[in-house]
Amino acid sequence: MIIENIMKRNVITVNESSTIKDAMQLLELHQIRHIPIVNDKKELVGIVSDSDIRDASPSIFHFTDHLEDFHKPISSIMKTNVITAHPLDFVEEVSTLFYEHHIGCLPILEDDELVGIITETDMLHTLVELMGAHQPSSHIEVKVENITGKLSDIAAIFKELKISITSVLVYPHSDPTFKILVFRIQTIDPRKVVKVIEDKGYDVIWPSEPGIIG
Repeated sequence: MIIENIMKRNVITVNESSTIKDAMQLLELHQIRHIPIVNDKKELVGIVSDSDIRDASPSIFHFTDHLEDFHKPISSIMKTNVITAHPLDFVEEVSTLFYEHHIGCLPILEDDELVGIITETDMLHTLVELMGAHQPSSHIEVKVENITGKLSDIAAIFKELKISITSVLVYPHSDPTFKILVFRIQTIDPRKVVKVIEDKGYDVIWPSEPGIIG
C-alpha cells in the first residue's frame, strides 16, 4: 500500500506570516495537533505542533502577562527541519520514519508542493487493517527452519483446511537457523489447525497450551 491511498488531502495550513494566535485557533477549531507552514507558493517551510504553541504561550499563572506573544509570527516558533514523504512511498517505509524520528505527523510533498499529511494515528489504523487485527480472527505463531519454502508449506496447511489467511508476518528468532511465521487466520477457534500443524512436525509457539484461543 502507498501513502497516497491513506493520506489526508485537505490539509489545514497557515502562512509563515500568520500569528501564533491564528495557529492556536485553527488547532482548536479543527481538533488537530499539527499545522504545516507554507509560503505564498504553497511550498512547505515549517511545521508547528500543539506542544510548540503551548511552550510559547504565557504560563497559566500569568496568563494576562506578555499577551503580545500570541501576535508573534508563527515562523518564530516553527520547526524548519521537517521530515517529509512522497505520495508514492510505501506505508511500511513511512512507518519506519515515525519509529526512527519519534514524530507525530508527516507532510506529504510532490514536486515541492504540500499535497497531503499523515499522522501517527493514521499509520496505526492502517497497520491494524493491514494485519487484519480489527477483524474476527485468530493469531498463530509457528517456529520453522530458516530455509526457503517454509512459508508456503504452512500456508498449504491452511489451504487444505479451507481457512483463509488474513495476514502474514515473519519475525527473526534468537537462533538464526530458525524464524517465526505469524499468521492471522479467519477462524475463531484455532485448535484444529494448531493440531494439524503440530502433527506435521512443526512447533506452534502460540497458542502455547491446549484450549487457548488465539
